[in-house]
Amino acid sequence: MSDNAFDPTQKIKSMPQNVSSSPNGKEKSASDANDARSPKRIEPRSMPMKPGFYLVATPIGNLRDITFRALDILSSVDLIICEDTRVTGKIMNAYGFKKKMQVYNDHSTDGQRENLIKIVKEGQSIAVLSDAGTPLVSDPGYKLVRGAVEAELYVTSIPGPNAALPALQLSGLPTDQFSFLGFLPPKTTARQTALQKWEGVQGSLIIYETGPRLLDSLQDMQKTMGNREAAVTRELTKMYEEVRRGTLSDLIVHYTKSGPPKGEIVVVLGPPVAEIVSTESIEKQIQSALQKMSVRDAAEMVAKATGKPKRAIYTLALKLASDMK
Repeated sequence: MSDNAFDPTQKIKSMPQNVSSSPNGKEKSASDANDARSPKRIEPRSMPMKPGFYLVATPIGNLRDITFRALDILSSVDLIICEDTRVTGKIMNAYGFKKKMQVYNDHSTDGQRENLIKIVKEGQSIAVLSDAGTPLVSDPGYKLVRGAVEAELYVTSIPGPNAALPALQLSGLPTDQFSFLGFLPPKTTARQTALQKWEGVQGSLIIYETGPRLLDSLQDMQKTMGNREAAVTRELTKMYEEVRRGTLSDLIVHYTKSGPPKGEIVVVLGPPVAEIVSTESIEKQIQSALQKMSVRDAAEMVAKATGKPKRAIYTLALKLASDMK
């Protein structure tokens, strides 16, 4: 976990769980008569667990973002599998849990996966964690869940923190439609090829990136997507959380001067902006195309370039072709 404002040595405090209504309509705990100024710690509930896999979301920075239900699960399962026991160990230590942990990541073998499925078949419960955020979202676990589903084992999700949606919320870009691309390829050619597939997609695009590759990625985005609005978010929920908004060219200028930023980064790209094309411009494009190709081919090319209906462009091309004779 990265530095944040949370002190894990402090106990989590809240109102007691045994709450009743007082005569004046306000909520009142059973212990208020003894000491109304002493809020009680909400302890995780140790509970019998159904054999299966529990996909537990964990904080992306601030440890206080963990849910009470996640704490219940972590305190009750037989085994916790995670990418790095040192990272997950910080969460366990913060809340005073001692559980058997085992590494499961991209390098885990088919045999390790089959053994975990065997453990659940024998009646045990397993919590699946990533280093931070929601498991399986650009993190290991898909093959394990797929295998568990095929074996007809119980699988459930304990939802909670993730980086993608907070980045979208803070970006100031449209949220009604969005697509999650995860991490782009590290090399320029492959990255541009991947981006081209999303060029015409409506809605915002959410992309994970690293600091050292950020500037190159922004440049490839501009080359492939045009100078769209975008936001670079980093260190979300942490002490040094930052959101930088602007066009891709604005962001490229900034990171060229400032150098690569530190921390976890999520880039949000705004949707394509419809370009207003005048009738005069369309006619000029058609006339230019007619000098080199047939009416049908010219109409098809101009319709694709302008986004205008092909039939309307074809009708206009016929008229212009006739006038040019």
